[in-house]
Amino acid sequence: MPAEPEPRLLYWCKVTDPHWRPPAAAIDAAEDIRVIMPDGPDFDALRAHLADKGVPYRCARHWQEAEVVGTVNDVGGRTDLVAFPVRTGPLPAAPVAGPGAHAARDAFALQWDALDALAEDADDAYVPVTDLVPQGWARFLKYPTFNPAQADAVPAVIEDDGNVVVVAPTGAGKTPIGMVAALKANAQGRKAAWLVPQRSLTDELDRELDLWRDNGLSVVRLTGEYAVDAELIRKADIWIATTEKFEAICRTGSLRDALADVGCLVVDEVHLLGDPGRGPILEALLARVGQDTGQVRIVGLSATVANADEVADWLGARLVRTTWRPTRLIWQIPVPAASTNSDRGARAAARTRAAARQVRAIADEGGSALVFCGSKRGVRMTALALAEERGAITKGVDKDDPEAVERLCSPTGVRLHYRDWPYKREAEKAFRSRAANALVATSTVAAGVNLPARAVVVRDTEIGLDRVEVSMVQQMFGRAGRVGAGEREGWAFLLTDGADRPEWQARLAAGYTVRSRIRERLPDHLLAEAVQGRVRTLREAEDWWTRTLSSYQGNESFDPLYDAVEFLIEARFLRRGPGPDPGPDPVPEPEDTLAATELGTLTSRFMLATDLADDLSDALRAAPVPRDPDAAEHLLTVLLAAHLPNLQQAQFTDRARATLLRVLHDGGHLDPPGTESDDAPARPVDEPVTPGDLARAALLLVAHSPQVFRTRSPYVLGIPAESLTGIYEESQRYLAWLGAQGPLGTAHPWAAVVAADLAARIRWRELGPRRGSGRLLWMCEQMATAPLAARLVPRMWRAARTRGIGAPDWPGTTPPTGCALPDQRYRQLLAERTTGALLTPGPDGVLVRGCPRGATVQLWDGTSVESHPPEHSPVDIPYPRPAPDDPQLGHRGAAVFTRGDRCATGWLSAYNGLD
Repeated sequence: MPAEPEPRLLYWCKVTDPHWRPPAAAIDAAEDIRVIMPDGPDFDALRAHLADKGVPYRCARHWQEAEVVGTVNDVGGRTDLVAFPVRTGPLPAAPVAGPGAHAARDAFALQWDALDALAEDADDAYVPVTDLVPQGWARFLKYPTFNPAQADAVPAVIEDDGNVVVVAPTGAGKTPIGMVAALKANAQGRKAAWLVPQRSLTDELDRELDLWRDNGLSVVRLTGEYAVDAELIRKADIWIATTEKFEAICRTGSLRDALADVGCLVVDEVHLLGDPGRGPILEALLARVGQDTGQVRIVGLSATVANADEVADWLGARLVRTTWRPTRLIWQIPVPAASTNSDRGARAAARTRAAARQVRAIADEGGSALVFCGSKRGVRMTALALAEERGAITKGVDKDDPEAVERLCSPTGVRLHYRDWPYKREAEKAFRSRAANALVATSTVAAGVNLPARAVVVRDTEIGLDRVEVSMVQQMFGRAGRVGAGEREGWAFLLTDGADRPEWQARLAAGYTVRSRIRERLPDHLLAEAVQGRVRTLREAEDWWTRTLSSYQGNESFDPLYDAVEFLIEARFLRRGPGPDPGPDPVPEPEDTLAATELGTLTSRFMLATDLADDLSDALRAAPVPRDPDAAEHLLTVLLAAHLPNLQQAQFTDRARATLLRVLHDGGHLDPPGTESDDAPARPVDEPVTPGDLARAALLLVAHSPQVFRTRSPYVLGIPAESLTGIYEESQRYLAWLGAQGPLGTAHPWAAVVAADLAARIRWRELGPRRGSGRLLWMCEQMATAPLAARLVPRMWRAARTRGIGAPDWPGTTPPTGCALPDQRYRQLLAERTTGALLTPGPDGVLVRGCPRGATVQLWDGTSVESHPPEHSPVDIPYPRPAPDDPQLGHRGAAVFTRGDRCATGWLSAYNGLD
C-alpha cells in the first residue's frame, strides 16, 4: 500500500495586534501561510509587510480572535498540528494539540472562506418568477424574482411529486420555496399543511400569507392558542400549524378525515428532528406520513446540517443543497478576559462586559445588535449593563421589576425580549424600526421572531443547566446580516471560556448532525399509533419502528419497542388480546392484538407524556381520600408539582419568589383580597424552596384567591402574569385529563370532580372564578364553540352571574344571548347535562333518579370505585363492601358523570355550582 502523502506545512494566523509580524523562518518553511486581521488603518503597515513577503491575508471589521494554527514552529521546524493564542507580553502561549488543534484548523478554514470577497449580485443570478412557475402563481408570491438559492430549489419542487429536502443557510429565503410547494398542491386540488416549530413563527407566516387570502385562498392558522371550527379546517386550502397542534389534530377522530385531503406537508426547520423536545413528535409524524407513500408529499426546509443526505434518504427525498446567502456572515469565538476565573459570577460578568463592548462597536458605526442570554435574569442584567454604559443610572434598581428595567433601558435604545416579558411586542416594534439598536433576548428569538441585526452576540453557551445545541447557535448566528434589514455583512460572536473554546470550534466546524430522539419518548408515540388504528399487532408495531429515523440510523433492535409495549399494558394504556381465529391448519400462528384502552386514547389525545401520566395516576391511587375541598385541592397541587418536571423546574425572579413564598405560607389565601395580612409573618426570601414549591403556590392562588386575576394588568401581585403561563398551561392539561376520566372510572370520583373544576378555573382565571365554577364555565364553552370561546365565554359568564346563575341548571330550551350553537345542537347539549339527576345517599347505598342518557354513576367508599351506567331510573346502587382495615371506612360519596358535566354528593357537592 503506498504511503500517504505528508500534509502540507501550514502556518495560519489570526491576529489583533498591528505590531505582530510572522517569523521569517515560518514564512520560509510553510507551504501554506495565511493571515486574518482587522481592516482598520492601524494595520496598514502589517498589510504592506505581508504583501511584500507574498503572504495572503484577509481583513474584517470587528475582528477579535488572535491565534496561530499550523505544523510549522516559529523557527521553521516541522511539528504536529498545534494551535495556540497569539499573546503579547512575557507569558508563553499554551499550545493545543490533537483534536483541539484540528478543530482550530477547521474553524480557520471556514472563517477564511467566509472572508472571501462578497460578490455583487449579478442581474442574471436572479430569475423571474414566471420563468419557473405558472403565470397565475405570481400573484401569490411577494417578490417578482427568485434568488439563486430559490432558483436552485424551485425546479425540484415543480418537476415531480416526490419528497424534497431543501438545505440552505439561514436568511437564504426558504419561505417562497415552501409557498411554491403549497401552490402546486392547491393546483392539484389538494390541501397543504405548513408546519413550524413555534407559535411565534405561525404569526410571521400568517402575515406572509395575507397575500394569499387577498387572492382568494383560504388560510387557517392552527396553534395551541387558536381553536378553530372543524368545518373551517375542512374547507381551508392551507393550514399553518405548530407540529404539536398538527399531531393533536391527527389524534382527533373527528378531524382525521380532513387529513386525507392534505397533498403536501411543508415542514419548516426539519432539522429539528434532532431536538429533544419537538424532535420525537416530528419524527413520529413523518414516519406516519411516509407510510402512505404517494398520498402526502413532504417538502422539508432546513438550515445547514451535516447529515442532510441521511435525513433526505430516510424520507426518500431529493436533496437540494445550496450555500448561497445574500449577505456575508463572519463568526468568531472570542474569549473574554477573566473567563478562566473559577467563580461563576466573575465569568458571567466578564461575558457581560465583552458583550457590551461588541454592542458598542456595532452601535458606533450605526448598526444594530442582538445579544442572546441563557436565562431571563441574564437578559435583565445584560440589558441594564448596556443601558448603564449609555448613561442610565442603574444603581439600586430592582432587577426583577419589569417596569423599572423597561423604564431605564428603553430611552437608551436597549430593549428586552423573552416569552413572558410584558413589553416584548413593543421591543419587537422598536427594534424593527431601529428606534432601538440593541435587543437582549433569550433563545426564543433565534428560532422564532424574525428580528435581523448587523451583529449577534451569544453571551451564554448554556440555557439553564443544559448546553446550547449547535443548531441553536447556528440559528442565532443566522440573524446577523439579514438582507431584509439592508445589511450586506453580518458579524456573530460566541463568548465562551478558554477551556471550552476548542470544543466549540469543533462543533461549529462540524455543523449540526441530526440524531433521532424518539427512543426517549417511544411509549408516547407508539400509543398514538395504536389510538389511530395504525398499530394493531406487535408485528405492525415492529413495522412502524423500522420506518423511524432511529431505526434508519442503526437502532434496529426491537427491545426498546417491546419494553414500551409492556409499559403501556402495565399502565393500562394498551390492551393485549387474542388474535382472530385463523381457522383450521393455521399458518402462521395467530398473533395477539394491541388496542388502545379508553384511558390510553384519552391520554394520547391530551398529548400527555405517558410516564408522567402513569406516575400521577399511581400517586393518586396511593393517596388517602381527602375529607374536604381544601384538602382535595391542596393534595392535587402537591401531586402535580411533585410529578410534572415543568412545574418542578419553573423559574422565577427573586421578586416573584418572595411573593409566592408568602402565598405558600398562607395556603393561597389572601386577606384582604390582593394584599398581605399582618397576622402571619412572610417566609424569608432566602428560605430554602423545594422543587415545585413555587408552582404549587401559583396553583393555590387560582384555587383560593381567584380575585387577584380579575384585572387587565399584566401583573399578578407584582409578578408578570406571563411568567406564570407555563405553569398554568401544563397543570391545566393534566387536570383536564383527570376530569375527563370521571365516566371511565379510572380516576377516583373525588379526583375527577375536583380536577375538572380546577382545570376550568385555571383556564378562565381572568374571570376570577371561585370553587364550583367549573360546570358553568363548561356550559359556556360548549355554547360558545371552540373558535369563539375566548370572546363569548366571558360575556356569557358575566351575564349568567349577573342573573344569579351558578350552574348549567336553568330550565327551558331557549338559548341564552351569545350562544353560537344552532337550536338542535343546543337542545342536545341540554340533554347532556347532569341537571335533573338526583343522588340520595343512604346508609347502605345511593338512590339514583333522573340520570341523563349515557350517564355513569361512580360510587366510592374509601378507595373502592365501581361504575354503574343506569339503565333506568330510579335505581338503588349499594355501596361496595370495604375491607375492615380500610382507613377510609365509612367515608362515602357518589358522583354522576356525562360527556362533560358532573355532579356529586357529600363534600363534593361544593363543585356542583356556585351559590
